Amino acid sequence: MREGTAIWVQKFGGSTVATPEGRRFLVQRVKDALGAGKKVVAVVSAMGRKGDPYATDTLLSLVEAEGPSDDRERDLLLSSGEIIAAVICAAALRAGGVEAQALTGPQAGIMTDGRFGDAQIIGVDIRRLEELLQKRVVPVVAGFQGLSPDGQVTTLGRGGSDTTAAALGVALQAEVVEIYTDVPGIQTADPSLVPEAVLLPEVTYDEVFQLAHGGGKVVHPRAVELLMRAGIPIRVRRARDTEGGTWVVRERQGQDPWGTYGRPVTFVTQKPHLVLVEVEGDLWDQARAFRAVADAGISVDLIHIHRRGQSFTVPEEVAEKVEEALLRAGFSPRMEGGLAKVTVVGSGMHGRPGVAAAVVEALAEKGIPILAAADSHVTVSCLVPGEAMAEAVRALHRRFGLAEEETKAWERGQGYVGEGRLGGPGHSL
Repeated sequence: MREGTAIWVQKFGGSTVATPEGRRFLVQRVKDALGAGKKVVAVVSAMGRKGDPYATDTLLSLVEAEGPSDDRERDLLLSSGEIIAAVICAAALRAGGVEAQALTGPQAGIMTDGRFGDAQIIGVDIRRLEELLQKRVVPVVAGFQGLSPDGQVTTLGRGGSDTTAAALGVALQAEVVEIYTDVPGIQTADPSLVPEAVLLPEVTYDEVFQLAHGGGKVVHPRAVELLMRAGIPIRVRRARDTEGGTWVVRERQGQDPWGTYGRPVTFVTQKPHLVLVEVEGDLWDQARAFRAVADAGISVDLIHIHRRGQSFTVPEEVAEKVEEALLRAGFSPRMEGGLAKVTVVGSGMHGRPGVAAAVVEALAEKGIPILAAADSHVTVSCLVPGEAMAEAVRALHRRFGLAEEETKAWERGQGYVGEGRLGGPGHSL
């Protein structure tokens, strides 16, 4: 952390900046930080969600309706949503008595490579930001955008405003990066699927990184990775809330709230609209198939390689592109759509026997077939029929005792997973 007054980076999502009420909350959160003696850099997303006039998806649909456009022009259009939001939010701050100045991503020093639509940040020139902060002016930065080496405006892809905030936080050696969204923080499951989901006061970088990859949309994985490397804590909360939220840290502080050994699972997440791709062939065929998909610029998930071939999943929106790439390479892929991935995440499952067994048992009890699976040291993921996704999430949430009343039982050392009481490391579930 740099010497002198600490810097806070505050990122405000589209649903917050879209309404006068939301912008009043933005002004108050900035004033709270300034009142605590901090310097503040605000980062904003485009206003609203799909269907709202300046939302990213709306702008994209406008250009698509007019016919073909090149990637450079698409990025130029898409960057305008965040710029509009930055100007409006800077005006709201000034009206609230806070000196503020709107900046585009390039004006804020965000430098990227030349990949339109999914650019990577390669550097940040913080001189303009430092000048404003020295004058006690709050920079309001348009997220999701930067400038390529040849002077072209680029966009950062989904979650790009989170990534902007993280990159600025790292470059400015911020004390904290706050992510303001429309949910109270990180919960044990999506409350629209599990109404009894519980707000988590603290999670680890590793857990929230896996949450994002598993389908959770609270913080983008690129942003988590940047801040994890720098050791900068993240706070996730609603703009209207003065307290609470979730802190994302390297390690939880103090006593584990879930008991002596801790629960194996922290939360359950889901990713719908997936397609399972199966390709037959020997080892060299498998390598060629993966290369064909990679050359098409597509990342795959839930990879399974066996003696007769391979399988993997891709999002529905790129399935046709994957099929075409494999057909050109001489394969006859089998495509099965309408699927979803459900994932249990928890740093407490590392080295803990029986977690996978409990996952399979929970789904089997509900008659939910598992079409593919994968695991890491903090996750177990299962591919299930899309229509069974919500029930699968609820079953796993219940099996691992994540609801509020079940949490109290864990705190008393009375938590159960199925028929077996949770023991310490070395005990099966």
